[in-house]
Amino acid sequence: MREKVEEILKEIETFTATTKEQVEEYRIKWLSKKGEISVLFDDFKNVAPDLKKEMGQKLNELKNKAQEKLNQLKEKFERSDSSSDEKIDLTLPAEPIPLGSRHPISIVRSQIIDIFGRIGFTVADGPEIEDDWHNFTALNFPENHPARDMQDTFFIDNENKIALRTHTSSVQVRVMETTQPPIRMIFPGRVYRNEAISARAHCFFHQVEGLYVDTNVSFADLKQTLLYFAKEMFGDKSEIRLRPSYFPFTEISAEMDVSCFICEGKGCPVCKHSGWVEILGCGMVDPAVLDNCKIDSKKFTGFAFGMGIERIAMLKYRVNDLRLFSENDVRFLNQFKSAL
Repeated sequence: MREKVEEILKEIETFTATTKEQVEEYRIKWLSKKGEISVLFDDFKNVAPDLKKEMGQKLNELKNKAQEKLNQLKEKFERSDSSSDEKIDLTLPAEPIPLGSRHPISIVRSQIIDIFGRIGFTVADGPEIEDDWHNFTALNFPENHPARDMQDTFFIDNENKIALRTHTSSVQVRVMETTQPPIRMIFPGRVYRNEAISARAHCFFHQVEGLYVDTNVSFADLKQTLLYFAKEMFGDKSEIRLRPSYFPFTEISAEMDVSCFICEGKGCPVCKHSGWVEILGCGMVDPAVLDNCKIDSKKFTGFAFGMGIERIAMLKYRVNDLRLFSENDVRFLNQFKSAL
């Protein structure tokens, strides 16, 4: 029996087939119920007891090899059939590949970075989990300022005053602590505030803040920088106006409005028929903030500004609900493919 097994094994290993019929003949000859391998298994009962273990292993090996060979042959002809059935017409257009789209927040963020990059502003980043010094104290927030209250801030460790940053102004502090003027940077990033989620507010949103510190920096420099930004972002006809305001880290402080680019100042629901839309806050860096960061406030001056990216995106794309930016609704996001 040993010689017979070796003979069949060699025949199986050298067998080739060029048609499906030959594959079927192979199956019938070796692996059918009346095939030669089945006959060997029937004869196994006549093997001497001391050879049963050895011959049993060889028979099992033979059957497995035969089955593997059959599987390979079947797979070969299945691939051949599937390829021959496909008629390739090279004149047909390619199958369309569905394209994704960038998120509107990412689009606006990139536009803002690009606009300020043209006039020398570089980009810096910082941690989203901040300590009290960088988030509040260094920025001239008094101890009793409402922004320190739990209703506005997500505190992670209240005892040590560790919180999710409420603005990217904290990055300004970190930059000024490690960099001597001239400083001309913008700081895009995500910020967090403990607010009820609605069409106009969210517990997280995105900001871009800017900082310019050097000798002889004036409010006129701030105004011209922001006018340039408005024209680049909203169109050449855009105008700006600055209204007095208050921020702990700037003095003087102002809110900036841009002429409504939808109605061109004539009045519409977006600008509440005023012809103006508020887009950012700004001001001259408070000397106390410079001193806190070891920058000589008698030698250097600077300006800072901050804007919400969602606010700009809502105005630019006329989105009426802030929540749409974070719901990942494909129907909403697909509208921005043309903005790529």
